[in-house]
Amino acid sequence: MNPAPSPEHIMQLGMAFWGSKTLLSAVELEVFTKLAHQPLDAATLQTRLALHSRSARDFFDALVALGLLERKNKLYANTPETALYLDKAKPSYIGGFLEMANARLYRFWGSLTEGLKTGLPQNEAKEGGDFFGTLYADPAKLKGFLQSMTGLSMAASKAIARQFPWDQYQTFFDIGSAQGGLVVQVASAHPHIKGGGFDLPVTGPIFEEYIQSFGLHDRLQFVPGNFFDDPLPKADVLSMGHILHDWNLEEKKLLIAKAYDALPDGGALIIFESLIDDERRTNAFGLLMSLNMLIELPGGFDYTGADCTAWLKDAGFRETRVEHLIGPDSMVIGIK
Repeated sequence: MNPAPSPEHIMQLGMAFWGSKTLLSAVELEVFTKLAHQPLDAATLQTRLALHSRSARDFFDALVALGLLERKNKLYANTPETALYLDKAKPSYIGGFLEMANARLYRFWGSLTEGLKTGLPQNEAKEGGDFFGTLYADPAKLKGFLQSMTGLSMAASKAIARQFPWDQYQTFFDIGSAQGGLVVQVASAHPHIKGGGFDLPVTGPIFEEYIQSFGLHDRLQFVPGNFFDDPLPKADVLSMGHILHDWNLEEKKLLIAKAYDALPDGGALIIFESLIDDERRTNAFGLLMSLNMLIELPGGFDYTGADCTAWLKDAGFRETRVEHLIGPDSMVIGIK
């Protein structure tokens, strides 16, 4: 007789928000930044974080059990991952995205059931607010958000700079370029490449400051515009990273068509996202990201590589291919 299946997976997943909120609170409290300089004992760390004594030790040891901190000789220290990605002083910091998740998304996901029943966003829009409008109106908040996007996409950007055959092309523009993380990685790795970023005008000063910090202002420029209303820059290669999933199907196809029109014969379009696997079974992150689009936007959704290649072919691209980048991220390449 076969033993009964264990309920462990169900319970771990059902209560996964415990671990998630523990990490988000640790980011909010800057635990990993405080530990960046040296390991600390529980009493010292508790004092520096201004925590109550009741649960501080449980909090720190929970972070150890979750693989987010190390403890040796009663001293707490960052893991290699948290030292690289959750120390605010490092350019690789991705905590800005987690800060946003803690301040906003965590509570909005509590309304997922309502979103599934209504098909409507469950964020500030329910109360007449506009997160993105507010964000883009505050330069400091916008800069922090764009920095977090750079950190979040850094590994994928480096993979694109390494994998794509840049030696066959001369010019490159990233559409919806934010801070400019991708163009910096490509231009740094390939000194012959010239181009830049295309995004809303308000992001221009942030893009230009970031480019200047790498000494790439002679090869990379910012072109302001709205990708729905304005022509896209002409270049040998265009890219859209974590852009298409924000929009409905008609809008996705419109952006792909505009990219096709802007490219020369033989030019390439790179689209990268947390692509859902074609069988829709294994890339849970991509599927959950698509649910996040339900929470955040009126028409956005994520998609498979097969979906995207079909849209590219409909737009006229003669060749397409899908390549895995890193983690849940993959890119779809279309050749005109």
